[in-house]
Amino acid sequence: MARLFYILIDLMLLGYILFAALIFHKEKDNAECRGIQVVVADSLQKHFVSKVDLVAQLQKDGLSPLHKPMRTINTEKIERDLLKNTMLSSVQVFKTPARTVKIEVTQKMPVLRVMSLTGNYYIDSEGTTMPVSYRSVIRVPVATGYVEKEFAKNDLYKFALFLQGNDFWSNQIEQIYVNSDREVELIPRVGDQRIILGSFENFEEKLDNLRLFYEQAIPKIGWEKYSVINLKFKGQIVCTKK
Repeated sequence: MARLFYILIDLMLLGYILFAALIFHKEKDNAECRGIQVVVADSLQKHFVSKVDLVAQLQKDGLSPLHKPMRTINTEKIERDLLKNTMLSSVQVFKTPARTVKIEVTQKMPVLRVMSLTGNYYIDSEGTTMPVSYRSVIRVPVATGYVEKEFAKNDLYKFALFLQGNDFWSNQIEQIYVNSDREVELIPRVGDQRIILGSFENFEEKLDNLRLFYEQAIPKIGWEKYSVINLKFKGQIVCTKK
């Protein structure tokens, strides 16, 4: 008899646990999101976007998770929506046990600014365009003149990556001018010479020759000797005196 009593107690306890778990699970499913946490991973270096911008975008698109049941929040949809912002390179969204939604974003990194007859924009490190933001000023080479977008996203982008990875030339070259024939002229930070690169074909070899000229000739003749340094011709440097 006593054994039967204990079995009944155990069954009642098990039933209570299952009932409590079911109620808890139902309450958890219906629990509302009580906060949005936005982390801009590289905010110390760049200020293209802010928490206010991203939350406003979600509200505008009807995707703000705030006060919605946690089970109805589609994190992948939020990620896709935020990636429409051309200032962002990556977005991760996930739910937390504290009933909040955490959004972590990384901003794009400009490598070149284009200020041409056809537009004013940045080219980023992935070769895509991004709009100019006046919140954050990034020091990158500026391309001017007759710059078509496809030319900027290909030839100029590759050249900008080269400059970014080369301390000497990134410090030396300030501006890139492109004429109507897609011939390139470089404007240095030091001196007032026009450096005619011509096409981007073999540009590394051309710049190697120019660096050798800087190291061997400039110390003897000075920066003010020439007005034009022409690198267009293979294996040659043609200079025009002032």
